[in-house]
Amino acid sequence: MNKYLAEFIGTFWLVFGGCGSAIFAATFPELRIGFLGVALAFGLTVLTGAFALGHISGED
Repeated sequence: MNKYLAEFIGTFWLVFGGCGSAIFAATFPELRIGFLGVALAFGLTVLTGAFALGHISGED
């Protein structure tokens, strides 16, 4: 059951952090986040999710 919860939290984190940054960049173009900022947000989201939850859902 812990693996399913970890996958749910990881998916939520990816959508919230990655897609949320894209929506934020499109909503507020005057902040000039741009493609690089959105790409960095996606990368950091995947990195933090893997470090935080990888030992739970990544094990055999």
